[in-house]
Amino acid sequence: MKITEIKTYLMQVGGRPGLATAEGSFRGSRNWLFVRIETDEGVSGIGECSGWPRVIERAVQDFAHLLVGEDPRDIDRLWHRLYIGAMGHGMTGTVGGGALTGIEMALWDIKGKVLGQPVWNLLGGRFRDTIPVYGHATTPERARELIDRGYKAAKVSFTGAVNLDLVASIRDAVGPDVDLMVDAHGPSWMTTRDAILVGRELEPLDLLFYEDPVAPENLDALAKVRDAVDIPLAAGERVSTIWGIRPYIDRQLVDVIQPDTGRAGGITQMRKMAAMAEAQFITMAPHSGSLGPVAEFAALHVMATIPNALMLERIEFDWSGRYEVVSPVLKAVNGALPVPDAPGLGVELVEEEIEKYPSARNVTDVPKNEGAYEEGTFDECVYFQTRGRRRSRLRLKRTGEH
Repeated sequence: MKITEIKTYLMQVGGRPGLATAEGSFRGSRNWLFVRIETDEGVSGIGECSGWPRVIERAVQDFAHLLVGEDPRDIDRLWHRLYIGAMGHGMTGTVGGGALTGIEMALWDIKGKVLGQPVWNLLGGRFRDTIPVYGHATTPERARELIDRGYKAAKVSFTGAVNLDLVASIRDAVGPDVDLMVDAHGPSWMTTRDAILVGRELEPLDLLFYEDPVAPENLDALAKVRDAVDIPLAAGERVSTIWGIRPYIDRQLVDVIQPDTGRAGGITQMRKMAAMAEAQFITMAPHSGSLGPVAEFAALHVMATIPNALMLERIEFDWSGRYEVVSPVLKAVNGALPVPDAPGLGVELVEEEIEKYPSARNVTDVPKNEGAYEEGTFDECVYFQTRGRRRSRLRLKRTGEH
């Protein structure tokens, strides 16, 4: 069996001509990139690349000449060939990681189809038949809607300053038996001291984890937050490969690693990351905030096969086109997704639907109206920012109640 062609499918999420940008489409900048690898025996495999899809598409196309004529079943050897081939351009980052991921995912899909087995069975078998998922809530009402749908966990995400009173109101709405998480990612990122102050105020709210409290480049700051705050920490969605995740695990900076299934480097890299984390008693909850539906299938195969799986992120209230561009469609039942049983990944592209959403742009501006920056400083566009009025903005108004 030989690889004959690598095809790419780039689409704009929420980009149907004549329709307004859909909720959850990242202010009109969100793209999905799918990959199909064809073989001379008529078996093809699909994958998904995330991180910066419009740029990653060119990276995938640039890799193609290294793959054509190769046996697609030699997954790890081909991954290393591509990885080495890209090193002349610098260390692998988001673009390289995303390209490697989609290609490697498609190779696993081919191998599973050839052998008539789901990918999870080729990875050593599964621990579980369903994978728990968590959704996102921006209001107490949305959180209750998630719980009414059967979810047992929800995350409150912020760009910039954390609204502590909102988190408290959501905790009140869902009650003590629902897992609640806070994502504090920037920009504008908090300074180390602000991240610690916020974390201490969150302690009474019984969080499952406190995600990305400081900028990902600032690992020493993450260590300071870890030592000062009595809440489990989570991070790692922006890194790729085992070398990118290594300091988070070796230094035990977090309790939960969050590799992105579309840019971590591939299914094998995800499994290796999980094993590294297992050795340090760290769990894994893959990032899925901007992913399309193919990577979600891949995440289920990985999560089924690792002992330290926590749960999978899911954008439950997403753009409806997600359910048109692939078949079959995943549906959460009682807060969990079923692990696919079909050979390979168990999902196929609906190409005629993807073609309806041509890519227009893939870079967004700063979220001006989401509390990302101190009032009057939006045009400064700084990467991190000390918060003014720290006592009123960074402390619960209802401190005495908790």
